[in-house]
Amino acid sequence: MHLLHSTRRPGDKPGKSKQRLSQWYPNVIQVHLPVHASWLNQVEIYFSSYVGAVEQKLMAFQIYYEQSAKPFEWKFTRSDLDQLLAKLKPYYKRPAKEAA
Repeated sequence: MHLLHSTRRPGDKPGKSKQRLSQWYPNVIQVHLPVHASWLNQVEIYFSSYVGAVEQKLMAFQIYYEQSAKPFEWKFTRSDLDQLLAKLKPYYKRPAKEAA
């Protein structure tokens, strides 16, 4: 059995879409969700409190880092990367292809 979660279309009579769906797909059970989706509002409210806390922490870190940050000169060049990749190449194993 498979569950299909849906909301009713305006104008559909209750039970009509369940009958139609069960004729087309007998192994599917249709579960109607509330049209106003109040449960979803509760989930959004719950997670919005975390978003505010995370945003405050990020802003505090930004202020702290702006005070202590110093410019630096990047010293890792393209040739350094090529040398590193050449050194790592013996350890890299390409995944085997799956049989078609």
